Amino acid sequence: MITLTTTAPSRPRLVLDGVTKRFPTGTVALTDVSLSLNPGDFVSVVGPSGCGKSTLLRLASGLDDATSGTVGVDATSTGYVFQDPTLLEWRTAARNVELVQELRGVPREERRRRAQEVLDLVGLTGFERQYPRQLSGGMRMRVSLARALVAEPDLALFDEPFGALDEITRLQMQTELQTIFRLRRFAGLFITHSVSEAVYLSTRVLVMSGRPGRIVADVPIPWEYPRPPSLRYDAEFATLTGQVSDALGEHS
Repeated sequence: MITLTTTAPSRPRLVLDGVTKRFPTGTVALTDVSLSLNPGDFVSVVGPSGCGKSTLLRLASGLDDATSGTVGVDATSTGYVFQDPTLLEWRTAARNVELVQELRGVPREERRRRAQEVLDLVGLTGFERQYPRQLSGGMRMRVSLARALVAEPDLALFDEPFGALDEITRLQMQTELQTIFRLRRFAGLFITHSVSEAVYLSTRVLVMSGRPGRIVADVPIPWEYPRPPSLRYDAEFATLTGQVSDALGEHS
């Protein structure tokens, strides 16, 4: 077994400490959730539908506030990849990627250079001038991923970004994302319903219980990056996916 080793700095990018989220309706989405992400961590969260996974991501991003507990972010830039690509139909792929930098006042030539760099990184060289309607589902998600990466985020948040893709495209995107992570080494928090996706991508997999969501298992994943697609057929991969699945079954 090859053990993944990363140098953990003294200051994590994201810390949740005893976080609970209660909505005005009285619904408790999360209870007593604690986790920590360092640069070089890619942590996936799996759990049953309605357990608060997306709520967890919204708290981490600052889009929502915890009812109790603390959320600490130490990142100069945060990237967020939504379930839907959420692209502007009247802007080209490149112009969609440039959008956030444009709103921040980055000079035109600089934001174009950055956009081209990340479009090349996600495999969209030659498609810069295509509009979203001219792109496949996988290509639109690549644009969304590029838009999140263009500011070189210290913390990257992913809300089931591959859930709507066909199986072949989804597997390709998993391989490409872990390659990008190896190059950029941001701290990543990835929400998914797929156990095999979580194990393939991650340095750790957190398992959440049914609502109100709480973390019931923390499973370390041992392999170095880059990870070949054939890893999915390894016996140890099957063992780890089984371990995560068993934890899900016990706490759903």
